[in-house]
Amino acid sequence: MGKNDSHQCHHHAGAPKACVSLVPIFNHLEVEQLEEIMAVAQSVSFEKGEIIFHAGDRSDSLYIVNKGKVKIFRLSETGKEQLVRILKPGDFTGELALFRNDMHESFAEVMTDTQVCTIHQADLQELLLKYPSISLKILAEFSNRLDQSEKQTTRFATEKVETRIALFLTECLEDSQSKEFLLPMSKKNLASYLGTTPETISRKLSEFEDHGFIKQKAHKKIEIIDLDGLLLI
Repeated sequence: MGKNDSHQCHHHAGAPKACVSLVPIFNHLEVEQLEEIMAVAQSVSFEKGEIIFHAGDRSDSLYIVNKGKVKIFRLSETGKEQLVRILKPGDFTGELALFRNDMHESFAEVMTDTQVCTIHQADLQELLLKYPSISLKILAEFSNRLDQSEKQTTRFATEKVETRIALFLTECLEDSQSKEFLLPMSKKNLASYLGTTPETISRKLSEFEDHGFIKQKAHKKIEIIDLDGLLLI
């Protein structure tokens, strides 16, 4: 996979369950059950810019991000990149390998130096049979992703670009404890995610600021000044 040799995750420095204890589909399990998962997990390191898998590669493993960030994207017929999601520690991809033998439909590119744990399809299917609660957690995650995907598709079809940006900002605010938050991705990636250009993102954010809806601060930090105004865009 990566340029580094893979090694058993539980030989890694730190707690034996470090790779999977963060993941919502596993973190409800007992320590002994987590250890069992760690026994079949492989830890692989990637450097920034490396591709974990390409569209068209065989999908036969679950990939869990332990450290770092991974960008999942697709390419249109014209070769334009469409961002699907960004994975942070505790997030996973490749879950369709659990249910069918198939090819990846997207690419996974490492955004910073990253450590990923992989669990092979056969090992994971065995764990699902043994611990059905994992299956329920995976179904819940499928449901969340489907909901996000449907929202995104609807927005592309029905909403103008400033509305898409405004809604994205309000959703970021929902994850924050205050009126301030860090943009979770670069303007380039945000443009790809929202179906526009980085220039348009910058222009619209400046317009929002001129209207007193937001304040742009250093290091990608945004403060929401007028949430009601933002929601009316």
